[in-house]
Amino acid sequence: MLTGNKGEWSEIYTLLKLLGDTVLYPGNEDIERIPNIIYPIIRILRSESNGNFEYSVEDNIVIVSGNEEVLKIPISKFKAKSTALLNHIKTSSSRTFAVPEIEKFMQEINCISLKASSSTKTDITVVIHDQRTNQRPTLGFSIKSQLGSPSTLLNAGKTTNFIFKIEGELNEAEIQRINSITVKRGKKESADLRGRIKAIYSNDCKLNFYRPERQIFSNNLILIDSKLPEILSQIVFEYYSSEKSNIIDLVAKTTAKNPLNFDISNEHQFYEYKIKRFLTDVALGMMPSKVWTGQYDATGGYLIVKKDGDVLCYHIYNRNDFENYLINNTKLETASSSRHGFGELYEENGELFFKLNLQIRFIK
Repeated sequence: MLTGNKGEWSEIYTLLKLLGDTVLYPGNEDIERIPNIIYPIIRILRSESNGNFEYSVEDNIVIVSGNEEVLKIPISKFKAKSTALLNHIKTSSSRTFAVPEIEKFMQEINCISLKASSSTKTDITVVIHDQRTNQRPTLGFSIKSQLGSPSTLLNAGKTTNFIFKIEGELNEAEIQRINSITVKRGKKESADLRGRIKAIYSNDCKLNFYRPERQIFSNNLILIDSKLPEILSQIVFEYYSSEKSNIIDLVAKTTAKNPLNFDISNEHQFYEYKIKRFLTDVALGMMPSKVWTGQYDATGGYLIVKKDGDVLCYHIYNRNDFENYLINNTKLETASSSRHGFGELYEENGELFFKLNLQIRFIK
Protein backbone atom coordinates (compact mmCIF):
# COMPACT_ATOMS: atom_id res chain seq x y z
CA MET A 1 0.00 0.00 0.00
CA LEU A 2 1.30 3.47 -0.92
CA THR A 3 1.79 5.87 1.98
CA GLY A 4 3.05 9.43 1.89
CA ASN A 5 2.89 12.79 3.63
CA LYS A 6 0.76 15.72 2.52
CA GLY A 7 3.51 17.12 0.32
CA GLU A 8 4.03 13.80 -1.48
CA TRP A 9 0.32 13.23 -2.03
CA SER A 10 0.17 16.80 -3.34
CA GLU A 11 2.23 15.69 -6.36
CA ILE A 12 -0.44 13.15 -7.31
CA TYR A 13 -3.15 15.69 -6.55
CA THR A 14 -1.47 18.13 -8.96
CA LEU A 15 -1.37 15.53 -11.73
CA LEU A 16 -5.07 14.69 -11.27
CA LYS A 17 -6.12 18.32 -10.81
CA LEU A 18 -4.36 19.54 -13.97
CA LEU A 19 -5.81 16.71 -16.06
CA GLY A 20 -9.24 17.49 -14.64
CA ASP A 21 -8.92 21.25 -15.27
CA THR A 22 -7.10 20.80 -18.65
CA VAL A 23 -5.59 24.30 -18.22
CA LEU A 24 -2.90 26.02 -16.18
CA TYR A 25 -3.69 29.27 -14.37
CA PRO A 26 -0.82 31.73 -13.84
CA GLY A 27 -0.44 33.31 -10.40
CA ASN A 28 0.66 36.75 -9.24
CA GLU A 29 2.94 37.71 -6.36
CA ASP A 30 -0.01 37.49 -3.93
CA ILE A 31 -0.68 33.85 -4.91
CA GLU A 32 -3.88 34.71 -6.75
CA ARG A 33 -4.94 33.90 -10.31
CA ILE A 34 -4.00 36.46 -12.93
CA PRO A 35 -7.34 37.21 -14.64
CA ASN A 36 -7.99 36.53 -18.31
CA ILE A 37 -4.87 34.37 -18.88
CA ILE A 38 -4.92 30.59 -19.17
CA TYR A 39 -2.56 28.04 -20.69
CA PRO A 40 -4.40 25.07 -22.24
CA ILE A 41 -2.63 21.79 -21.41
CA ILE A 42 -1.70 19.66 -24.43
CA ARG A 43 -0.23 16.78 -22.45
CA ILE A 44 1.56 15.87 -19.25
CA LEU A 45 4.66 13.66 -19.30
CA ARG A 46 5.59 11.34 -16.44
CA SER A 47 8.42 8.86 -15.99
CA GLU A 48 7.69 5.75 -13.93
CA SER A 49 9.80 2.69 -13.22
CA ASN A 50 7.52 0.75 -15.62
CA GLY A 51 7.96 3.20 -18.48
CA ASN A 52 7.35 6.73 -19.76
CA PHE A 53 3.74 7.85 -20.11
CA GLU A 54 1.97 10.72 -21.82
CA TYR A 55 -1.40 11.99 -20.62
CA SER A 56 -2.83 13.72 -23.69
CA VAL A 57 -5.74 16.10 -23.22
CA GLU A 58 -8.42 15.59 -25.87
CA ASP A 59 -12.16 14.97 -25.35
CA ASN A 60 -10.94 12.32 -22.91
CA ILE A 61 -7.54 11.86 -21.30
CA VAL A 62 -5.60 9.57 -23.63
CA ILE A 63 -2.73 7.69 -21.99
CA VAL A 64 0.10 6.85 -24.37
CA SER A 65 3.15 4.66 -23.79
CA GLY A 66 5.77 3.93 -26.45
CA ASN A 67 3.70 5.78 -29.08
CA GLU A 68 0.80 3.40 -28.45
CA GLU A 69 -2.53 4.38 -26.95
CA VAL A 70 -3.00 2.51 -23.69
CA LEU A 71 -6.49 3.66 -22.63
CA LYS A 72 -8.96 6.56 -22.55
CA ILE A 73 -10.46 7.94 -19.37
CA PRO A 74 -13.13 10.67 -19.09
CA ILE A 75 -11.85 14.05 -17.88
CA SER A 76 -14.69 14.08 -15.35
CA LYS A 77 -13.12 11.10 -13.57
CA PHE A 78 -9.90 13.04 -13.01
CA LYS A 79 -11.94 15.92 -11.60
CA ALA A 80 -13.76 13.60 -9.20
CA LYS A 81 -10.59 11.82 -8.05
CA SER A 82 -8.68 15.08 -7.52
CA THR A 83 -11.56 16.37 -5.35
CA ALA A 84 -11.58 13.14 -3.32
CA LEU A 85 -7.79 13.23 -2.84
CA LEU A 86 -7.85 16.89 -1.80
CA ASN A 87 -10.38 16.04 0.91
CA HIS A 88 -8.15 13.19 2.19
CA ILE A 89 -5.09 15.45 2.29
CA LYS A 90 -6.90 18.27 4.09
CA THR A 91 -8.56 16.05 6.71
CA SER A 92 -5.73 13.63 7.49
CA SER A 93 -4.21 14.09 10.94
CA SER A 94 -1.42 11.55 10.37
CA ARG A 95 2.09 12.45 9.24
CA THR A 96 1.91 9.77 6.56
CA PHE A 97 -1.22 8.06 5.29
CA ALA A 98 -2.66 5.85 2.56
CA VAL A 99 -5.55 6.69 0.21
CA PRO A 100 -6.71 3.29 -1.17
CA GLU A 101 -9.33 4.78 -3.51
CA ILE A 102 -6.70 7.00 -5.18
CA GLU A 103 -4.06 4.27 -5.22
CA LYS A 104 -6.47 2.04 -7.15
CA PHE A 105 -7.08 4.81 -9.70
CA MET A 106 -3.34 5.49 -9.95
CA GLN A 107 -2.80 1.86 -10.94
CA GLU A 108 -5.45 2.25 -13.65
CA ILE A 109 -3.56 5.16 -15.19
CA ASN A 110 -0.09 3.54 -14.87
CA CYS A 111 0.99 5.85 -12.07
CA ILE A 112 2.67 3.59 -9.53
CA SER A 113 4.65 5.97 -7.32
CA LEU A 114 3.91 9.17 -5.42
CA LYS A 115 6.96 10.99 -6.76
CA ALA A 116 7.89 11.08 -10.43
CA SER A 117 11.28 9.57 -11.22
CA SER A 118 13.65 12.54 -11.37
CA SER A 119 17.11 13.56 -10.15
CA THR A 120 16.43 17.24 -10.87
CA LYS A 121 14.08 19.84 -9.40
CA THR A 122 11.40 18.95 -11.97
CA ASP A 123 8.40 17.21 -10.37
CA ILE A 124 6.05 17.34 -13.35
CA THR A 125 6.49 18.09 -17.07
CA VAL A 126 3.68 19.85 -18.91
CA VAL A 127 3.28 20.75 -22.59
CA ILE A 128 1.11 23.85 -22.86
CA HIS A 129 -0.29 25.99 -25.66
CA ASP A 130 0.88 29.57 -25.22
CA GLN A 131 -1.81 31.51 -27.03
CA ARG A 132 0.25 34.70 -27.04
CA THR A 133 3.17 33.19 -28.96
CA ASN A 134 1.28 30.26 -30.54
CA GLN A 135 4.09 28.01 -29.28
CA ARG A 136 3.80 24.68 -27.47
CA PRO A 137 6.69 24.66 -24.99
CA THR A 138 7.55 21.66 -22.81
CA LEU A 139 7.93 23.00 -19.27
CA GLY A 140 9.33 21.25 -16.21
CA PHE A 141 7.76 22.44 -12.95
CA SER A 142 8.70 21.98 -9.32
CA ILE A 143 5.61 21.47 -7.12
CA LYS A 144 5.25 23.38 -3.84
CA SER A 145 2.24 22.58 -1.69
CA GLN A 146 0.57 24.71 0.98
CA LEU A 147 -1.50 21.72 2.11
CA GLY A 148 1.25 20.41 4.39
CA SER A 149 4.11 22.04 6.29
CA PRO A 150 5.90 24.86 4.43
CA SER A 151 8.68 23.44 2.29
CA THR A 152 12.28 24.58 2.09
CA LEU A 153 13.66 26.52 -0.84
CA LEU A 154 17.30 26.10 0.21
CA ASN A 155 18.23 23.28 2.58
CA ALA A 156 20.83 23.86 5.27
CA GLY A 157 24.16 22.07 5.26
CA LYS A 158 27.81 22.77 5.88
CA THR A 159 27.61 23.79 2.23
CA THR A 160 25.56 26.87 3.22
CA ASN A 161 27.73 28.14 6.09
CA PHE A 162 29.22 31.64 5.97
CA ILE A 163 32.45 32.27 7.87
CA PHE A 164 32.99 35.54 9.72
CA LYS A 165 36.32 36.69 11.17
CA ILE A 166 36.28 38.26 14.64
CA GLU A 167 37.69 41.78 14.77
CA GLY A 168 38.84 42.47 18.32
CA GLU A 169 40.24 40.51 21.27
CA LEU A 170 38.59 37.75 23.31
CA ASN A 171 40.33 35.73 26.00
CA GLU A 172 39.89 31.99 26.35
CA ALA A 173 37.49 32.22 29.28
CA GLU A 174 35.23 34.62 27.41
CA ILE A 175 35.30 32.42 24.30
CA GLN A 176 34.15 29.44 26.38
CA ARG A 177 31.45 31.52 28.07
CA ILE A 178 30.08 32.77 24.74
CA ASN A 179 30.11 29.26 23.25
CA SER A 180 28.08 28.01 26.21
CA ILE A 181 25.23 30.54 25.87
CA THR A 182 22.02 28.57 25.28
CA VAL A 183 18.29 29.16 25.19
CA LYS A 184 15.49 26.87 26.33
CA ARG A 185 12.92 25.89 23.71
CA GLY A 186 10.30 23.69 25.29
CA LYS A 187 12.14 21.00 27.25
CA LYS A 188 15.32 21.29 25.15
CA GLU A 189 18.22 23.68 25.31
CA SER A 190 19.89 24.80 22.12
CA ALA A 191 22.56 27.27 21.09
CA ASP A 192 21.42 30.87 21.52
CA LEU A 193 22.97 32.28 18.36
CA ARG A 194 21.53 35.76 18.76
CA GLY A 195 22.75 35.80 22.36
CA ARG A 196 26.23 34.72 21.29
CA ILE A 197 26.46 37.44 18.63
CA LYS A 198 25.26 40.01 21.17
CA ALA A 199 27.94 38.83 23.61
CA ILE A 200 30.65 39.11 20.93
CA TYR A 201 29.65 42.71 20.22
CA SER A 202 29.40 43.57 23.93
CA ASN A 203 33.13 42.72 24.11
CA ASP A 204 33.86 45.50 21.56
CA CYS A 205 34.33 42.89 18.84
CA LYS A 206 32.78 42.65 15.37
CA LEU A 207 31.94 39.94 12.84
CA ASN A 208 33.46 40.69 9.45
CA PHE A 209 32.51 38.47 6.53
CA TYR A 210 35.42 36.24 5.53
CA ARG A 211 34.08 33.73 2.97
CA PRO A 212 31.49 30.97 2.40
CA GLU A 213 32.70 27.71 3.92
CA ARG A 214 32.53 25.73 0.66
CA GLN A 215 34.20 26.89 -2.53
CA ILE A 216 31.60 25.38 -4.88
CA PHE A 217 28.81 27.36 -3.23
CA SER A 218 30.97 30.48 -3.22
CA ASN A 219 31.67 30.16 -6.94
CA ASN A 220 28.01 29.41 -7.69
CA LEU A 221 27.08 32.67 -5.97
CA ILE A 222 29.78 34.62 -7.82
CA LEU A 223 28.52 33.16 -11.10
CA ILE A 224 25.07 34.59 -10.37
CA ASP A 225 26.49 37.92 -9.20
CA SER A 226 30.04 38.81 -8.17
CA LYS A 227 28.79 40.63 -5.05
CA LEU A 228 26.37 37.92 -3.97
CA PRO A 229 28.57 36.25 -1.29
CA GLU A 230 28.95 39.59 0.50
CA ILE A 231 25.25 40.48 0.12
CA LEU A 232 24.04 37.10 1.39
CA SER A 233 26.45 37.26 4.33
CA GLN A 234 24.82 40.57 5.31
CA ILE A 235 21.32 39.10 4.96
CA VAL A 236 22.36 36.13 7.12
CA PHE A 237 23.97 38.41 9.71
CA GLU A 238 20.85 40.61 9.88
CA TYR A 239 18.72 37.52 10.49
CA TYR A 240 20.85 36.21 13.37
CA SER A 241 21.27 39.63 15.01
CA SER A 242 17.66 40.87 14.82
CA GLU A 243 14.08 39.62 15.18
CA LYS A 244 13.45 39.78 11.43
CA SER A 245 13.22 36.57 9.38
CA ASN A 246 11.19 37.34 6.23
CA ILE A 247 13.54 37.86 3.31
CA ILE A 248 11.73 40.98 2.09
CA ASP A 249 12.30 42.58 5.54
CA LEU A 250 15.94 41.49 5.72
CA VAL A 251 16.58 42.91 2.26
CA ALA A 252 14.96 46.21 3.32
CA LYS A 253 17.21 46.39 6.41
CA THR A 254 20.30 45.63 4.34
CA THR A 255 19.29 48.21 1.72
CA ALA A 256 18.88 50.87 4.42
CA LYS A 257 22.38 50.14 5.77
CA ASN A 258 23.89 49.76 2.27
CA PRO A 259 26.98 47.88 3.58
CA LEU A 260 28.46 47.48 0.08
CA ASN A 261 28.26 51.23 -0.55
CA PHE A 262 26.32 51.02 -3.80
CA ASP A 263 25.38 54.33 -5.39
CA ILE A 264 21.72 54.52 -4.36
CA SER A 265 21.35 58.24 -5.05
CA ASN A 266 18.84 57.40 -7.80
CA GLU A 267 17.12 54.71 -5.69
CA HIS A 268 18.46 51.71 -7.61
CA GLN A 269 17.30 48.52 -5.83
CA PHE A 270 20.67 46.74 -5.94
CA TYR A 271 20.09 44.36 -3.02
CA GLU A 272 16.53 43.40 -3.93
CA TYR A 273 17.41 42.76 -7.57
CA LYS A 274 20.40 40.57 -6.76
CA ILE A 275 18.54 38.57 -4.10
CA LYS A 276 15.68 37.98 -6.55
CA ARG A 277 18.18 36.54 -9.05
CA PHE A 278 19.61 34.29 -6.35
CA LEU A 279 16.18 33.02 -5.23
CA THR A 280 15.15 32.34 -8.83
CA ASP A 281 18.29 30.35 -9.57
CA VAL A 282 17.87 28.33 -6.36
CA ALA A 283 14.23 27.67 -7.23
CA LEU A 284 15.02 26.49 -10.74
CA GLY A 285 18.13 24.40 -10.25
CA MET A 286 21.09 25.82 -8.33
CA MET A 287 22.26 23.54 -5.51
CA PRO A 288 25.04 24.58 -3.08
CA SER A 289 26.94 21.29 -3.41
CA LYS A 290 26.98 21.09 -7.23
CA VAL A 291 28.71 23.26 -9.81
CA TRP A 292 26.07 25.63 -11.19
CA THR A 293 26.16 26.23 -14.94
CA GLY A 294 23.13 28.49 -15.13
CA GLN A 295 21.07 25.78 -16.85
CA TYR A 296 17.64 25.48 -15.26
CA ASP A 297 16.30 22.03 -14.29
CA ALA A 298 12.78 23.24 -13.69
CA THR A 299 12.43 24.94 -17.07
CA GLY A 300 8.87 26.04 -16.38
CA GLY A 301 9.04 27.26 -12.82
CA TYR A 302 6.79 26.42 -9.88
CA LEU A 303 3.32 24.99 -9.45
CA ILE A 304 1.82 26.14 -6.15
CA VAL A 305 -0.91 23.99 -4.59
CA LYS A 306 -2.94 26.42 -2.50
CA LYS A 307 -4.76 25.55 0.73
CA ASP A 308 -8.08 25.65 -1.15
CA GLY A 309 -6.78 23.16 -3.74
CA ASP A 310 -6.28 25.67 -6.56
CA VAL A 311 -3.06 25.14 -8.54
CA LEU A 312 -1.22 28.21 -9.85
CA CYS A 313 1.80 28.31 -12.13
CA TYR A 314 4.76 30.64 -11.98
CA HIS A 315 7.08 30.39 -14.91
CA ILE A 316 9.83 32.31 -16.56
CA TYR A 317 7.43 33.81 -19.11
CA ASN A 318 6.08 35.82 -16.16
CA ARG A 319 9.47 36.33 -14.55
CA ASN A 320 8.48 39.44 -12.58
CA ASP A 321 5.55 37.66 -10.89
CA PHE A 322 7.76 34.64 -10.16
CA GLU A 323 10.55 36.72 -8.61
CA ASN A 324 8.11 38.81 -6.56
CA TYR A 325 6.39 35.64 -5.36
CA LEU A 326 9.73 34.21 -4.18
CA ILE A 327 10.99 37.29 -2.35
CA ASN A 328 7.62 37.97 -0.67
CA ASN A 329 6.96 34.39 0.44
CA THR A 330 10.26 33.15 1.87
CA LYS A 331 12.08 33.50 5.17
CA LEU A 332 15.33 32.51 6.83
CA GLU A 333 15.27 29.99 9.64
CA THR A 334 17.77 28.41 12.00
CA ALA A 335 18.79 24.84 11.27
CA SER A 336 20.60 22.54 13.71
CA SER A 337 23.87 24.25 14.63
CA SER A 338 25.40 21.02 15.97
CA ARG A 339 24.55 19.04 12.83
CA HIS A 340 25.79 21.68 10.41
CA GLY A 341 28.76 22.93 12.43
CA PHE A 342 28.10 26.61 13.03
CA GLY A 343 27.45 29.06 15.85
CA GLU A 344 30.65 28.58 17.92
CA LEU A 345 33.80 30.68 18.14
CA TYR A 346 36.83 28.75 16.97
CA GLU A 347 40.51 29.52 16.42
CA GLU A 348 42.47 28.90 13.25
CA ASN A 349 46.04 30.07 12.58
CA GLY A 350 45.87 32.40 15.55
CA GLU A 351 42.64 34.10 14.42
CA LEU A 352 39.09 33.78 15.70
CA PHE A 353 36.15 32.83 13.47
CA PHE A 354 32.38 32.31 13.77
CA LYS A 355 30.08 30.57 11.29
CA LEU A 356 26.46 31.36 10.48
CA ASN A 357 24.19 29.21 8.34
CA LEU A 358 21.74 29.96 5.54
CA GLN A 359 18.49 28.02 5.28
CA ILE A 360 15.45 29.36 3.40
CA ARG A 361 11.88 28.17 3.85
CA PHE A 362 8.57 29.23 2.37
CA ILE A 363 6.40 31.22 4.77
CA LYS A 364 3.29 29.19 3.86
